[in-house]
Parts: sequence; structure tokens; C-alpha cells
Amino acid sequence: MYESKPCSQFIIAKMKTIAKVKIYSSPPEVVFQKIDDLGVTGMHMTKSSMMMMGSKLDLEYLTESRKGLGTRYRWKGKMMGMIMDFTVEVTEWVYGSYKTWETIGHSKLIIYSWYRMHLEVLNTPRGTLAELSITYKRPKGFFYEVLSFLFADLYCWWCLKHMLDDAEIAVNKI
Repeated sequence: MYESKPCSQFIIAKMKTIAKVKIYSSPPEVVFQKIDDLGVTGMHMTKSSMMMMGSKLDLEYLTESRKGLGTRYRWKGKMMGMIMDFTVEVTEWVYGSYKTWETIGHSKLIIYSWYRMHLEVLNTPRGTLAELSITYKRPKGFFYEVLSFLFADLYCWWCLKHMLDDAEIAVNKI
């Protein structure tokens, strides 16, 4: 017999999450502060690279505060000649502990139709553990679905690695 599922369970099944973990020797507050800073962890998207297909995006802050709950920022640019334009909002934020941010409103993305990132920082006997993840939905349309199938996971791994490694460089400069 067919069992219907609530809409939210169906939507979750259409999402995918990729996560990466890194251990730092600095205190959790310092690690959180560096990963929370887009001037540190968002810069890989503002520089031309092979993963960005030679393109780069511009970052614009839409709120006076650059950190904390409700902070909004907008990414704009072109990749492979296609316009990218999306706004992100911080939806959960507890200093030194965790942060969640996701796309809001109408987004012009290529390999995702929507994404959410989550950071959790924990003090462990081995050091400060930072887990960073990207949850995304695939876009609609054959061309975008193929691009997403081919590149979304690879891009997620690249993005997470750069964010965590760039934070480590910033932490080690202190």
C-alpha cells in the first residue's frame, strides 16, 4: 500500500549535504571568529580560479552588521557567461558555537537552486573541532541539472576545504 509522506520529508529527500571537519589548535572563540568572517572564508569566491571557471563574484553587505543573526549579503557576477546573483542571510548564530546561513529570495545560481551552510565549533581534547557543511537543492532544467550532477559535490568539497584552510591561515597569524 502507498504511504503518503509529509511535504517536508519529500523536500528533504531532494537535498544533499556535504560536510568537512578540521581540528585547530586555537580556542573555539578564535576559530569561530575567523570562519564567521567572510573577509577570510569568502575570499575564494572573489578570486579567479579554475573551480570558478576563471570567474569571480563580488560581495556586497546588505546590513550594517557584518556578523550575527540577520546579517545579509549579496553575491553577484558571471560564471561561464551566466549571471549569478543571490542573497544570503544568517538564520542562526551563537557566538563561538554555531552559525547557519542560506540563500533567500530569488537566486540566480548555476549548480544549486538553493543552499544552506552550517558551522559548528566544539572544544575537544584534541583541539577545536570545526564542522562546516553545505546542504543544497539541485536546480531545475536539463542543462542546469547536468551541471549540478557533474560539479555540485566537487564544488562543495572545494569550497569547504578553502573556507576551513583559509580560516586556519588566519588563526595562525594571530
